Amino acid sequence: MQRAEPLRRGGGDAPTHPGLLGRPLDFIGEDHLRERQICAVIDAVAQAERLDRQATLTVLRFLNEELNVHLRDEAETLFPLLARRCKPEDCIENAISRIRVDQDAALRLLPEVRAILAGCLDAGSDLSPGGRAILTRLAGHVRRHLVAENAILLPIARARLTRADLAMLAAQMRARRGLPLKAEAGHAE
Repeated sequence: MQRAEPLRRGGGDAPTHPGLLGRPLDFIGEDHLRERQICAVIDAVAQAERLDRQATLTVLRFLNEELNVHLRDEAETLFPLLARRCKPEDCIENAISRIRVDQDAALRLLPEVRAILAGCLDAGSDLSPGGRAILTRLAGHVRRHLVAENAILLPIARARLTRADLAMLAAQMRARRGLPLKAEAGHAE
């Protein structure tokens, strides 16, 4: 039997490869890279004189197909696991609370961002100054929570979560994506 090539770190220009779900913290890290890349695309769309249809479609596709699933991975599984496993000195509740503030602010902006981008695509128009400001605000909120997640949550998760926790996280992430719940032997951290 031939061994598969190991998955290499992506550039954030495509959705995270589902083969990485056997290592759920690595998958989340890749999703974070993807979010940073999309923030750069959002900034470019917001700053462009003319609406870039392809970039706008890329942002909409990400917002509609990827972001909510990723946020659910964290809110419904990762955060509760961390709250159970962390020690008081980790102060995880404070870190999660700060992250949720920026996540919630971004989520509140999503319907408006979707409507603005879809409206521009439908009408063939450019973004208004107000639309540009809203896109910039969204990217700012997303970047702020990514910094805290990468600097605080993921390192603590790697130190505190057990193999069983990681297997459960992987299984729930697979289920959210409609993928079969198969054993990922050898991939758990």
